[in-house]
Amino acid sequence: MCCAFTALVLFGPRLAAILWWLFRPALWAATFNTLIWPILGIIFMPWTLLVYMIAFPIDNVWNWVFLILAVIVDLGSYGGGFFGNRDRIGM
Repeated sequence: MCCAFTALVLFGPRLAAILWWLFRPALWAATFNTLIWPILGIIFMPWTLLVYMIAFPIDNVWNWVFLILAVIVDLGSYGGGFFGNRDRIGM
């Protein structure tokens, strides 16, 4: 069960972004001018990419709050692996 949850959290936002890219290409074209930023977002910061895609057409202060939270979640996924395995690392 733990492996299924981990796989869902790891691949879920990436799969959602790719499916959104396939089914709503006009929104992607309106949001990004180049292809490199969406690809880097899918690889490295998928939650931030999804929140940015949702928040882009709407001009609101809360969008920045959600975007900052998404960045924290993405960075936490990288830092959480180090924090959880700190006993295994000889530091």
